[in-house]
Amino acid sequence: MDKQEAKMEALRYVENAREILSEKGKKQEGWYTDPKYVKMAGNTLWNGVLVALDFRFPEVKKGKDRGSQGKYREKIRDGKASHQFETGYQVCHLSMGYDGFGKETIVREAIQDIKALIDWATA
Repeated sequence: MDKQEAKMEALRYVENAREILSEKGKKQEGWYTDPKYVKMAGNTLWNGVLVALDFRFPEVKKGKDRGSQGKYREKIRDGKASHQFETGYQVCHLSMGYDGFGKETIVREAIQDIKALIDWATA
């Protein structure tokens, strides 16, 4: 997979997550109120991050094992990218993906950080 393909694939996950939220997230007064779809969207966003990071750091994912977030964290030496990674992990993977937390403004900012991280990882 080349850079462009990796970036397009990772961004496809971001767009899928946006579709999930807009079509099924049931937004009400600044919140996505259906935790099932918030969780789906959060996990989809995180998977987009992993696609990009696997491209940037292929050595982290070896064999059948998925690289742990700690291994990616160690590899990211760029301060801004590190903060974007933390946003993706904390907001999308943990808060959205596990807890179904869906405050619209936080989700929107997390998506911006994820897109920037994808750009960095596939540059």
